[in-house]
Amino acid sequence: MAEDFDNEKMKVVFDKLKDLQDILAEKYDLETKISDTPRLLDEQEMLLSKLKEEFLKKNSEFEEARAKVAHLKAELAEVEAIRENGEKGMDSITTHREYDSLEKQISDAKAKEAEIRSELLKEEKMMDEKDAELKIEEEMIHNQESSIAEGRSSIEKQLESYKSECDKLEEKEKTLSSEIDPEIILKFQRIIKRNRKGIVSVKGIVCSGCHMILPAQFANEVHAGNKVMFCPYCSRILYYEEPTEDESSFTLTDTGSLADLKFFDDDEEGLDDEYSENEDDGDDDNDESSSDYDGEQD
Repeated sequence: MAEDFDNEKMKVVFDKLKDLQDILAEKYDLETKISDTPRLLDEQEMLLSKLKEEFLKKNSEFEEARAKVAHLKAELAEVEAIRENGEKGMDSITTHREYDSLEKQISDAKAKEAEIRSELLKEEKMMDEKDAELKIEEEMIHNQESSIAEGRSSIEKQLESYKSECDKLEEKEKTLSSEIDPEIILKFQRIIKRNRKGIVSVKGIVCSGCHMILPAQFANEVHAGNKVMFCPYCSRILYYEEPTEDESSFTLTDTGSLADLKFFDDDEEGLDDEYSENEDDGDDDNDESSSDYDGEQD
């Protein structure tokens, strides 16, 4: 789409678009922050959830160890009682057979007692380790919960600040957009969302956005500066700017058949990453820019 203006009005339009570009880029950056900021809290809450799961697992292991220690202590008490009864019975034995029987009972009880004490010592040590781990986990959970509570408060304040800034930028956007064709603004917004740069200069016959060489007639129309035109390659709005001495190797008068040339080989590095990203996305936009090139107006 193209909209004709005299040169002075076009300068005003281009200046407004440049200002609008900065405002939109800042606004879209803020909108990204508004979208991304709560994710930080989500990540912290996921970590808290994992800590709690780990705590429950360790607590279950601790309870198993404690139950086993209690069982071993009860078993040890039974074996000690058997040994002690056998030792007491030694005082009242009357035959050799009774002596042998009690001595075996005492010997077996002592062996079992030693075995249980060894296992009990091992389980008590494991239980103490599990208890120490649980205390560390509890402290980590408490710290994480405190951090989340503080983070939530901080994030809410930050989001309020971002939204307030966005509201102010939207007011400026409305003011700058009010006297420009809504279709141009809509397209301009789409471009800036992709690239953060929606209006660029043409120096000589080269678009400074995608660094493509423009067709001669098209570059002449941009140079004339009496309508809004879009780059047929990157879809950005174009305005003419005199090239510096280093940039003036191509000029409008030197471009007889440049529009028909192959500008670069497959292995030549001449384009931004932007051009390759926009090549597929910009098909609809390029239809509109080509209408500019044909000189049609909406």
